[in-house]
Amino acid sequence: MTVSDPKADLHRYLQTAREALLWKLDGLSEYDIRRPMTPTGTNLLGLVKHVASVEFGYFSDTFGRPSGEPLPWHEDDAEPNADMWATAEESREQITALYHRAWAHADATINELPLDAIGRVAWWPADRREVTLHRIVIHVIAETNRHAGHADIVRELIDGAAGLRADNGNLPAADQAWWQSYWSRLEQTAQEAGKSS
Repeated sequence: MTVSDPKADLHRYLQTAREALLWKLDGLSEYDIRRPMTPTGTNLLGLVKHVASVEFGYFSDTFGRPSGEPLPWHEDDAEPNADMWATAEESREQITALYHRAWAHADATINELPLDAIGRVAWWPADRREVTLHRIVIHVIAETNRHAGHADIVRELIDGAAGLRADNGNLPAADQAWWQSYWSRLEQTAQEAGKSS
């Protein structure tokens, strides 16, 4: 068995989640990456903008390493949910570049500090504010994967594309007819279960 490096393992899982989220934008129009696909407005570019903000938040001031990156959607006078969508003036390139800068800043924090480095999350309840880098990396992995899951569903609703990444569909190899049959079987099962409850 190969000896594991905990920090490298955590970083690999974080990077995999980052790439999965960003991949969901590939091949889509400006409209499709911005269009609200749920009643609460969930959209692909907004998810990327939000997760970029999350990384800046947790890996900068928490550990006394300010990024200097302006995030106006986090100011006190910003409208609610301003980090969950991109304005018409904020291009795809700007948001993805912001996310890459967030990665670089977070990676520097992860690389330069030990996992037991202590930080303070100012917006968490007082009894939980003191954290370790280890806890924050796990928290951000969980948050990024959660939003990558949202992006999976949103992308599938837009154009049917599904899977973990371009080279790994992570789904059964089946044609459209099989998927339609599968969906129909699930719908029938749901209807039957609904009748019996």
